[in-house]
Amino acid sequence: MSNSAKENLEKMGVELPTPVAPVANYVPFTNSGNLYSISGQIPMKDGQLPYTGKVGVDVSEEDGYQAARLCAINIVAQMNVICGGDLGRVRKVIKLGAFVNCDNGFANQPEVVNGASDFMVEVFGEAGKHSRSAVGTNALPRNVSVEIDCLVDIAD
Repeated sequence: MSNSAKENLEKMGVELPTPVAPVANYVPFTNSGNLYSISGQIPMKDGQLPYTGKVGVDVSEEDGYQAARLCAINIVAQMNVICGGDLGRVRKVIKLGAFVNCDNGFANQPEVVNGASDFMVEVFGEAGKHSRSAVGTNALPRNVSVEIDCLVDIAD
């Protein structure tokens, strides 16, 4: 893959943030060979949490989509660290594991998580197409609306 991912981010007007350091006893990513597992990313922007509460109650489904997109931006920021700034090394986004903070009756987790899935395809094209889970839960850390982790194949 060429470095079209960087070009795609520029076209979208997305500037990758500096990843936030972990707040507990874990690492932001780990690997086995070329497969990297990126820890759950939350919708943090400029040190703030713009999307907190339950999707469908405190946060609209549309804002949940934006929260998932912001999680994806933070995932790509972690990829950028792994790649030493060369996102052309990303061979394949393998899987997204997504959690949506919602009430029992909410059933549109897939539509919310599309915010992250759409972003990965916009950035990486075919290499951004992935498998995923979209799970509803009754609570997430810091009361965020969405948290997403990622498995990605990155070339040496």
